[in-house]
Amino acid sequence: MKQQGKGFNSNQLKVIAIGAMTLDHLISVIFPNYPKDWWILICHVIGRLTAPIMWFFIAEGYHYTRNVKKYGGRLFLFALISHFAYNFAFGIPFIPFQTSVFNQTSVIWSLAWGLVCLVIGDSEKLKEWMKTFLIILICLLTFCSDWSCIAVMAIVSIGSNRGNFKKQMSGMMFYVTLYAIIYFLFIDKVYGLLQFGTALTIPLLARYNGERGNWKGMKWFFYLYYPLHLVLCGVIRLALYGNVGVMIGG
Repeated sequence: MKQQGKGFNSNQLKVIAIGAMTLDHLISVIFPNYPKDWWILICHVIGRLTAPIMWFFIAEGYHYTRNVKKYGGRLFLFALISHFAYNFAFGIPFIPFQTSVFNQTSVIWSLAWGLVCLVIGDSEKLKEWMKTFLIILICLLTFCSDWSCIAVMAIVSIGSNRGNFKKQMSGMMFYVTLYAIIYFLFIDKVYGLLQFGTALTIPLLARYNGERGNWKGMKWFFYLYYPLHLVLCGVIRLALYGNVGVMIGG
C-alpha cells in the first residue's frame, strides 16, 4: 500500500526521466559512434533511467485515463511529430529503412502501440489467439523504433501486472535482457551491456507514491519538451559535424 506524501510522485519521476533523457541525447550527438570513455558511459547509464519511467507511466495513464481513445490519439500525434524531431536530432532520414532497420523513429511510436496492446489485452471481444496475433503484429510494426518492440512488451508486462511490483519489474527486465543481447550481438558489445542500466530505475519506481504532484501541466510540458530538445540536439549535430548521422540508423 502506497503511503501518500512519501516517496516520489509522478511529476518528480518524470523530471528525473527528462533530465536523464536530455543528458543521454546530448552526449549522443556531441560524442557519437559509441565512445568508450568511462564518463561518457556513465552518462549513458544515467540515460537508461528514462525508458522504464516512460513505460511505467504509459501503463499508469491507461489505468487512470477517462478516455483511452483520446489518450491514444494524443500519443500517435505525438509520435508523428516526434518522428521528425528524433530523426533530425540524430541525422536519420525521415523516410524509414534507407540506412538500417534500427532506430528509424522515436520511442514514442512504441509507447503509443504499447497503449494499444493494453487495450487489446483487456478486450472481452477478442479471443486469445486474436490477441496474440495482434500483439505479434504490433511488435513487427514497432521493431524499427528506438527501444524497438521491447518497449511495447515492457508496457504490456507493467500494465498487466499492475499491483504486483515484483512481477512488473521482472517482466520488464526480461525484455530489457533480450534487447541487451540483440544490441550486444549486432550493434555494440559495451553498449549492449550498458542497457542493463535500466535496472537502476527500479528503486525509484518502487518509491512511487501513487500521487500526481501539484503541477497539472507536466503532461503538456513533456509533449512540448520532448520534440523541442531533440530539435536542439539536431542543431548541435549540424553545427559540430554537418548533415551526417551520429548513431545506428543515421
